[in-house]
Amino acid sequence: MRFLVSVRYVVAAFGACVFAAAGTVGAAAPAHAGATGSSAIDSFTYEVRGATVKIPVGCFLTHTVRGSGKRITDQFAGADCVGVAATFSQFCNWRIDFAYADTNNKTYKTSRGATHAECEGAPLRNAAPQTLPAYGKTCAKLYVSGKLRAVQCHYVTK
Repeated sequence: MRFLVSVRYVVAAFGACVFAAAGTVGAAAPAHAGATGSSAIDSFTYEVRGATVKIPVGCFLTHTVRGSGKRITDQFAGADCVGVAATFSQFCNWRIDFAYADTNNKTYKTSRGATHAECEGAPLRNAAPQTLPAYGKTCAKLYVSGKLRAVQCHYVTK
């Protein structure tokens, strides 16, 4: 019984750390060796084959970048939901794009993802490793039924 109480305290402490770090959620972060960030997805409704689908509060676009300098060795993004939203959220007709901008915020490349007609609770896209031509930022963009729903960016610096 004492073990279960200890596990609960560890889980509670971890949860407190996650919520303490939430102040940086959505902010662009330097990607020296790697970075992960999340941006909230606003609640919205959309139509799928005549049915109305609602995405409630509690979903996030999470974006991870790993590498050094202009070299990106690993990059992926996906939608994650917590609480009740995790039980009921389905993303249909979704795609995730990766956009790259220079230090003047001018987008020079967009890698458009495939549109997925199927409905998924946790859509995810991986990008191929690459070397960027310029420092700036990389952003993940979530589209649902053709409409931009969330953006999450990381700065790519020396």
